[in-house]
Amino acid sequence: MILLSRLAVLALLSIAALSPAYAAPAAPVAGVDYVEIPGGMPFDTAPGRIEVVEVFGYTCSHCAAFEPAVAAWKRRLPDDVSFVPVPAPFSGYWLPYARAYYAAQAHGLVERTHADMFRALHEEQRLPIMRATPAEIAAFYAGYGADPAAFAAAMTSAATDAQLERARTFIRRSGVDGTPSLVVAGRYRVIGRSFEQVLDTVDALIARERARLRSTAGN
Repeated sequence: MILLSRLAVLALLSIAALSPAYAAPAAPVAGVDYVEIPGGMPFDTAPGRIEVVEVFGYTCSHCAAFEPAVAAWKRRLPDDVSFVPVPAPFSGYWLPYARAYYAAQAHGLVERTHADMFRALHEEQRLPIMRATPAEIAAFYAGYGADPAAFAAAMTSAATDAQLERARTFIRRSGVDGTPSLVVAGRYRVIGRSFEQVLDTVDALIARERARLRSTAGN
């Protein structure tokens, strides 16, 4: 389900970012910095806005490593850009935490808990990565005010099932095969040698999409 080689390349962030020889390309190159998605569509953005989707998994160590960089990057996004996290509902130990994301979203807790969930799993080991139960996960969110029984029920609700299926459809359509993956405007799946380069490419593709939208509006 996941291309380990791709994730291993992204794990070289600390090396690539510190190398004096590293420099982002002047303009992103198809097949090198991104892949254009045939017939690609945004996940959930109103017309006239530019969507950046991050397909992630709480149990993914590379996503945990990426989170501080992407959190800082998000804070400087312009108003015409929407950032949309999409949890990857892969089978096995990925699925309970994808369900947890949508249950947290329904409870209005994502902003308060997103980074903390990564820390709880990968730094503090307060939650199990493998075979986590709804009750264990709900106990974590109870620390942020959620009712444990209601949260566990939300994890397995029909609304959560529908959200997961929608995520699966987008992931298949976009050709995402690993995490973290960024998709710009539903049209471009970003690739790169480091997290820093990936974010540079996203910035360039946002500018490209903004110019395209302005050109379309002017015609």
